[in-house]
Amino acid sequence: MRALIQRVSQARVDIADKTVGCIGPGLVVLVCAMQGDTEEQSAKLAQKICKLRIFNDEDGKMNRSVTDMGGDALIISQFTLAGDTSRGNRPGFSAAAAPDTGQMLYNHFVAEMKKSGIRIETGSFGADMAVSLTNDGPVTLWLDV
Repeated sequence: MRALIQRVSQARVDIADKTVGCIGPGLVVLVCAMQGDTEEQSAKLAQKICKLRIFNDEDGKMNRSVTDMGGDALIISQFTLAGDTSRGNRPGFSAAAAPDTGQMLYNHFVAEMKKSGIRIETGSFGADMAVSLTNDGPVTLWLDV
């Protein structure tokens, strides 16, 4: 599983000009299932993200997780994280999981994130979405498990 995580002060996702997910302070998590990924990896990634200490404590040090600070998470499926441009200028996406597997692992990931008690909002798997956010910091991290 692969994820791009952004610490945000707010974010939302729109589909066909309708807001389907909106959060305050927390994380935007763009997530992609890769070929060969399992539910175990999905759970491991969710647990890692929930515990990742990237929010400031009272001393201004990144020492608090999204769970610690009571933040939200907006989770968006994004198969383009599997993009490979090593052989030209047009990305190839053959490293991404097949759509049915990708959707199953995305849903499993969302369910695992919900177990942490974080308020979760999502986009819609496979939809054409417009994601708006205010990156806080900015803090952006890439995770592979």
